[in-house]
Amino acid sequence: MAFIKNTHTHFTTQDEHQPMRSCSDLLVGLEDGNPTTRRWAARDLVNCKNVAAALIDRLKREADLSVREVILTTLTRLGDSIAVAGLVDCLRSEDAALRNEAIEAMKQLPNEVALIMQELLGDPDPDVRIFAVNILESLRHRDVESWLIDVIETDSHINVCATAVDLLSEVGTDVAVAALTELKRRFADQPYIQFAANLALKRIQEG
Repeated sequence: MAFIKNTHTHFTTQDEHQPMRSCSDLLVGLEDGNPTTRRWAARDLVNCKNVAAALIDRLKREADLSVREVILTTLTRLGDSIAVAGLVDCLRSEDAALRNEAIEAMKQLPNEVALIMQELLGDPDPDVRIFAVNILESLRHRDVESWLIDVIETDSHINVCATAVDLLSEVGTDVAVAALTELKRRFADQPYIQFAANLALKRIQEG
């Protein structure tokens, strides 16, 4: 979902010439019945402090796709702990689109998300752990491989391990060989784990 690059395409000339308003006015505009007003407010709230919670609250209720895109862009530009925590909370939503949007937004915040990655990978909800692995795919952090190795060594949920081993087949090095071998032993009766682990081992061997 390309909400980072395409933000300005959602604003008309009229939007661009709106008069400057206070942060309190923008927060009111975020709840306006007109999606254009909400979109404009979401854009300009990037210049305000302590607004991430309000943006997250609106995001969870927002039906207009273009407004959601701008809210997400503003949240990634803010990138504070409240924004990140709110995006994490969206991972638990029943709305699949919102979950996917949150994942894409978190991929834009590698440094901020890295600080909570260990917590995400240890979340009680296996779906959240899977989403965390999906985020790792583009996080480009030096600890990605070690996080994935920890997952396949300690996580008991087969789908979490399967997601992690799929990514290890792309980023794994010799460091991951022992963990992949043990994973095969641990899930000896699971054909997909055997296939994925063998693929990862083959790619590591081939360099």
